[in-house]
Amino acid sequence: MNQSTLYFSDNFFSSGMTEIFNEQKEIVGYLDLKSAFSSSVDILDKEQSKMLSGSFPFFSNKWYITDTNENELGYVKTKFSFFTKRFAYYTQDGEEYLIESEAFSREYRIFDLHQNEVAHFEKVSSFFSSPAYQLKNHSDTLTTTELILVVMGVNAINKRRSANGGAAGGGGAV
Repeated sequence: MNQSTLYFSDNFFSSGMTEIFNEQKEIVGYLDLKSAFSSSVDILDKEQSKMLSGSFPFFSNKWYITDTNENELGYVKTKFSFFTKRFAYYTQDGEEYLIESEAFSREYRIFDLHQNEVAHFEKVSSFFSSPAYQLKNHSDTLTTTELILVVMGVNAINKRRSANGGAAGGGGAV
């Protein structure tokens, strides 16, 4: 599933299976949104075998990404900022990626520490009948599957922030 551009969506109730599509509208995998009461997400391949997972551990504000053996690949957390939405993704290898968006934008860019754009995602509404995320991966080191969970982590953090009445540093769902 390591294609450069993919489309996927969170569904209204934040539970159940949703498809991951390529630019030709072919199904290349699935998101298994575990429950409306938690933010846990599994990514499944075309045969519905689990590839990666993302979730908030108990009493944590960090979104952790793990492999099928529950080994941590990295985590997403919010970064304080004024007038922009900022997050960071920290990999288990010690790499840090900055995730930025303008205050009221639905478009995010992911940069490495050298300020190179490694990925770009945004909420789009014209590809399918319901709003979907478009993810473009330019990275040689981050897989598209891993980046899908980074996007879902940013979305989960924003949802949590909105549910709690907002917080400093931007807010609102992706």
